[in-house]
Amino acid sequence: MTRGYGQYCGLARALELVGGRWALLVVRDLLTGPKRFSELQEGLHSIPTNVLTSRLRELEEAEIVERRVQAHPGSGVVYALTDYGLELEEPVLRLGFWGAKTMGSPCEGDFISLDSLALALRGAFRPDRARGPQRLYELRVDGKPLRILVKSGRVTAPAGSEGEPDVVLDVEPAAISDLLSGVMDVDEAVSSGRLRVEGDPAEARRFVERFQFPSTEDATV
Repeated sequence: MTRGYGQYCGLARALELVGGRWALLVVRDLLTGPKRFSELQEGLHSIPTNVLTSRLRELEEAEIVERRVQAHPGSGVVYALTDYGLELEEPVLRLGFWGAKTMGSPCEGDFISLDSLALALRGAFRPDRARGPQRLYELRVDGKPLRILVKSGRVTAPAGSEGEPDVVLDVEPAAISDLLSGVMDVDEAVSSGRLRVEGDPAEARRFVERFQFPSTEDATV
């Protein structure tokens, strides 16, 4: 666990619990559902095995994460957030939204996981723009699908795979930020070949409007 700060302060205590390297990213990935150790390794990409082991042990000791036996799909031990750990969802979403304001476009070699993208979409979701019938969107990045359900002004991401999506947006990883921050609109992305839309382009535009990322112009730093 991160060394104590000697401060009688809730923020200091929070940093002691989840301020260690990779700890909040472990929480981020578990916010989309329980995962096996190997699934966490895949989503966190370059995390050393011993570091992931240490972070999980520390998070278990802090009663933020627990182990569960999962019967379906497949069997084995998975890691999941406790009720206490699930309380981190709102601060993690807000912190990610704040950080995205000065993130810019991805650099060469930057890894984009579907879990991080799902959390980013949940944080960026604009319910005031989500009136109307239920919509199931599918966002494909490097051929990997992420389904997003908008229903009754609420978002579920990742969503179940039942049914056909209303629209599919197959986007290049390097173009995600530009598309969702408004630097490039849907028509420009399609004409440049950085986005392929299966379905009604109007639905693709509606998706972007509902999940508008903050741009660097929104930042005050």
